[in-house]
Amino acid sequence: MEINKSLFDNLQNFFGFDNFKGDQEAIITSILQKKDTFVIMPTGGGKSICYQLPALMSDGTALVISPLIALMKNQVDQLRAFGGTESIAHFLNSSLNKAEIAKVKQDVSNGDTKLLYVAPESLTKLENVEFLQSITVSFVAVDEAHCISEWGHDFRPEYRKIRQVINNIGDNIPIIALTATATPKVQQDIQKTLQMNSAVLFKSSFNRPNLYYEVRAKRDVIKEIVRYVKSQEGKSGIVYCLSRKKVEEVAEALRLNGIKALPYHAGLDPKTRSETQDNFLMQDVDVIVATIAFGMGIDKPDVRYVIHHDIPKSMEGYYQETGRSGRDGGEGVCIAFYSQKDIDKLTKFMKDKPVSEREIGTQILKEVIDYAESSVCRRKQILHYFGENFNEAGCNNMCDNCRHPKKYFAAEEPLLRVLKLTEQLGEKFDDQYMINIMLGIENAQILSYKHNQLPEFKSGQEEGEILWKSLMRQAVLNNYLSKDVDNYGLLKLTKSGRAFIESPHAVKFILNYFVETAQDDSEDGQQQFGALDTHLLMMIKDLRKKIAKQKNLPPFVIFQDPSLEEMCTHFPISIEELKQIQGVGAGKASKFGQPFIELIKFYVEENDIDRPNDLVIKSAANKSALKVSIIQNIDRQIALEDIASSKGMSYEEILKEVETIVNSGTKLNLNYYIDDIIDEDRQEEVYDYFRTTEVDSIDNALNELGDEDYSFEEIQLMRIKFLSEMGN
Repeated sequence: MEINKSLFDNLQNFFGFDNFKGDQEAIITSILQKKDTFVIMPTGGGKSICYQLPALMSDGTALVISPLIALMKNQVDQLRAFGGTESIAHFLNSSLNKAEIAKVKQDVSNGDTKLLYVAPESLTKLENVEFLQSITVSFVAVDEAHCISEWGHDFRPEYRKIRQVINNIGDNIPIIALTATATPKVQQDIQKTLQMNSAVLFKSSFNRPNLYYEVRAKRDVIKEIVRYVKSQEGKSGIVYCLSRKKVEEVAEALRLNGIKALPYHAGLDPKTRSETQDNFLMQDVDVIVATIAFGMGIDKPDVRYVIHHDIPKSMEGYYQETGRSGRDGGEGVCIAFYSQKDIDKLTKFMKDKPVSEREIGTQILKEVIDYAESSVCRRKQILHYFGENFNEAGCNNMCDNCRHPKKYFAAEEPLLRVLKLTEQLGEKFDDQYMINIMLGIENAQILSYKHNQLPEFKSGQEEGEILWKSLMRQAVLNNYLSKDVDNYGLLKLTKSGRAFIESPHAVKFILNYFVETAQDDSEDGQQQFGALDTHLLMMIKDLRKKIAKQKNLPPFVIFQDPSLEEMCTHFPISIEELKQIQGVGAGKASKFGQPFIELIKFYVEENDIDRPNDLVIKSAANKSALKVSIIQNIDRQIALEDIASSKGMSYEEILKEVETIVNSGTKLNLNYYIDDIIDEDRQEEVYDYFRTTEVDSIDNALNELGDEDYSFEEIQLMRIKFLSEMGN
């Protein structure tokens, strides 16, 4: 009994808690009894206390293997705050200098340090192994243990070497492995690699009842994110993106819309990352826009929403990242944006990987696609992935699918056909193969097995692809079939499946609704906008014509058509807002803008128009940097071909960039370049043409002036010169 008494005393004295959560007490007791222990506990369940408390109560120093420097720092700071002494916890990693490493080793040798956090890379260094052999290691905690498994979402090869190093340090050192995400497959992999097959297993439910899950089709995604974040004023949130470039772009868009946001990714220096993390923890910043590098083990309980700008690469990753919201049991909204384009990008990315890795990646990604496209309760799907059966009634409408009105279909007959076919084919194929047979798709694999000659081939065309996809997904979710993810996703009949073949009964499944995965932001940052006000467009075009006449310029020199159309969807009523319209920079806005914003303001008031108040600035910081660099190079009179090659761009691309700069109202003097390649008479002829034309088209100019005499690029250059000199 003594052990329990001191357990509660220590919990209260050190951490200030009166009670343990869930399995914490049993886990800690298991470690104190020197047993290998395996803990699978969802984010927010209180994993860290499971090894911190027994470390404080044991002789010697507990070794905590952790994958991220940021995570170590965070935990060591917390322990020092609780424990009051600097030496109670330390970390040993590449961020320390020689003197700091010596101080850490001295404190550990003196017996002052109860927890030593080590990165797996540091653990394998010979000098560290020799040092660890000289001290008493109470036990080893392997945190984020899913990193061991190639089937986990964050595979780290160094984690594979942990067991070997522990064997070198000493005999019979107990291990506790901890993770917040482990499918049955990952669980086996961890136990096998750490040689802890007889470990005591503690597995908590993965259900986080306070989290709301939603998947949205990707349309104007940055604008939707800005709108959502603005509606959550004062709340903390994380936005995840797959690329560093997109992280910077989204963070910039949020900042330009008055939101306290910072980017976080591996391309930033450690000092900046550490400051960003501290700012978020201290609530000086509301939103972190990050790659998945951010958030592992960050103990911020009041993150109120997690948004995925891109669909994640795996269900483990998705669960782990969404799990960072609502850790205090309060509100936690999880929104993921989904588009076919994302899936194509991820698939393309996998093409370069070795075959085995590619096959694993494809299976893992397929689970994400099925999750995003299915109409079944999201919670049921997530928990099934982690080997947990869940009745959707328990979701309490805490996902978009449970709130969405559902269409059901009678599944008894088609399910029976699929189960019998699975049995007939010897359980050797995946769900897509079965769907292809039903739809009658003659691909190479089906032809090679001669399955196009089966009576079932083409038998499901009438039902259509959506029904078969819905059926296959739910046959697995409802345990009629099991998916052998370890083996190409092959489908196997379960006990329930065989029973159903013997004795079929009425069953209803949910029909997937069609996820219309709209286009993401197009490459040049231009986005689709709301409804175009055609009446205002006519008025604005008349105004442009009038101003053009007064200034003796063609109308397109004032503003081009795409800019006018955007004005008629966003209704800018100040020069600041006008500058945010595509193709309108500061120069054009101040030169021509005033009468346009006055007209729009009058129109908005007269017609009582509800203006969108979240104009997103589309030029991301990195694009602005490119433009500034091009302008500086032109000022230094460097040839356009040379600028293009220094930027890794083609000549056509550099011309397009220069055109965009001029269209936005910046004056550029290209005479030094143009005079070298087009003689004066020909320049004048093109100039006169643009002075008199109403139509802003290079093709028209080529037709009028003769494409034998001029190339497309020459006309484009002259048009840029004309717009720059006459309009800016």
